[in-house]
Amino acid sequence: MTSTKGGLRMKRNKLRTILLLSLAAIIFGSPFFWMVISSLKPNAELFTWPPTFIPKTITLEHYQSALTSRGFSNYFMNSAIVSLVSMTFNLVFCSLAGYAFARLDFPMKNVLFILLLSTMMIPVQVTLVPTFLMVKSFPLVGGNDILGRGGTGLLNTYAGLVIPHIMTVFGVFIMRQFYMQFPKELSEAARIDGASELKIFRKIFLPLGKPAMSALAIFTFTQAWDDFLWPLVVTSDRSMRTLQLGLEVFKNRYTADWGPLMAATTISIAPVIVVFLVFQRYFTDTALSSGIK
Repeated sequence: MTSTKGGLRMKRNKLRTILLLSLAAIIFGSPFFWMVISSLKPNAELFTWPPTFIPKTITLEHYQSALTSRGFSNYFMNSAIVSLVSMTFNLVFCSLAGYAFARLDFPMKNVLFILLLSTMMIPVQVTLVPTFLMVKSFPLVGGNDILGRGGTGLLNTYAGLVIPHIMTVFGVFIMRQFYMQFPKELSEAARIDGASELKIFRKIFLPLGKPAMSALAIFTFTQAWDDFLWPLVVTSDRSMRTLQLGLEVFKNRYTADWGPLMAATTISIAPVIVVFLVFQRYFTDTALSSGIK
């Protein structure tokens, strides 16, 4: 009798959980559904009342308009370059730093790591002006002299867009947590065999770190792809602007070109969804093992 009541309670809890998750999926997914549906409607059907949830006539004219006009393809390419380069640098630097904090012994290691983590509490707005000045005063580029004066430095360049994203403290934290789960004997056995630290990292820990690096790739790609504030500050040339800024070209002072805007927004989230789906399994494994879930 007791086991029957327990089974019924578990079924009710499971049903309640499914209903809550379904409700949350509808609430949070409905804007994306409406955006995609609107991008497939002809102009005459966009503002009809009552609204149609399934287009009477499906058209791709808004996608064609978005991709072939107003420099949208150039903005898309800029975002792709910045996101992929940022992701690559993060994988290299964060995995090396995470390995050092997790597996090597050096003076004040824990203090340095705590100081590094404390920088995560600094708002982005606080570091925005110093970062801008460093990029603008970068020596010997953009017409600058050896002291970083006289020119524009790395403003309106890919390097200027990428620099703030090349390494993240959160990435170092993920890699450190992942590498710490392996026993010390793993690296000590390699040292006894005469392997250098770089060889131990490259031959043993780098292959083992693929799941954590996959999760880091998702985080860094998404962060760089969705960044709006830094590209707005560091670029004034329209040809160097990224996709998040490029969406503004479909709006004017009083209204917006809603069809192409919905199509462009749909295109803008597609790479993030693809990256997440590709690395989804590794992302879940890493979240469980590093305790960041």
